[in-house]
Amino acid sequence: MKKQINNPFILALKAYNLTVEIHHHSAYQIVLSNDTPFTSTIKGQLCERIHGFLIKPQVPHFCVAEKGSLNVLNIEPYSNVGLELSNRFGQNEDHIVFHSPSETNTFFQTGQDTFDIYTIIDALLSTLPTVQYDERVTKIVEHIKTNYFRQDITPQTFADVVFLSPSRLAALFKQQTGSSISKYLLWTRLRQVIYLTLSEKDRSLTDIAYDTGFYDLPQLNKYMYEMFGMPPKALKHNSDLIQVY
Repeated sequence: MKKQINNPFILALKAYNLTVEIHHHSAYQIVLSNDTPFTSTIKGQLCERIHGFLIKPQVPHFCVAEKGSLNVLNIEPYSNVGLELSNRFGQNEDHIVFHSPSETNTFFQTGQDTFDIYTIIDALLSTLPTVQYDERVTKIVEHIKTNYFRQDITPQTFADVVFLSPSRLAALFKQQTGSSISKYLLWTRLRQVIYLTLSEKDRSLTDIAYDTGFYDLPQLNKYMYEMFGMPPKALKHNSDLIQVY
């Protein structure tokens, strides 16, 4: 792949020839076809031969893409990216369906009819206001990146790194990222879980849970299902059909 997606609140996957059962999760989700129209049922409404959709958190849905591949983006709802997406829904609207590449272009303002995942994400991020991050927030981000696997991380751990009280640091972090430190840590851990599950197929899920900062496999299962609508076991069983960006 040509580059990594560095925004920690966007988890992007590519799924090949995959049928996903009815599920819901606490993230915004964007699903886009790479090549062939697919079928999805969203809140009991059948959508045939579509090219993509955007749904709010907790909206039940499933997809059937027996041919071709799908790009799937999960986005933390209280991050700046998630908050920007929330503003794109109309009143009482909880999902948006894209029937053609041109509809996707219009929605994401990509300037071209494309389903290229990097073009979509770049267009989405370009709508966010430019933020000059406080060096203390940057330091916390780096600390999480190198210490996410530690199970003894607490709010006081982060406060000690930048010499602020936990409450002041929490307020500063949320002001600049839109989300909380705990959510940032959780998404960092889950991204690593998914990467290890797909790339190191012989490792047990219990080992992966311990090595990414979770207390045990049940805790990992809980957060994976809550955030992405599937347990890591389902991801592992489909590891030949899914890749992470």
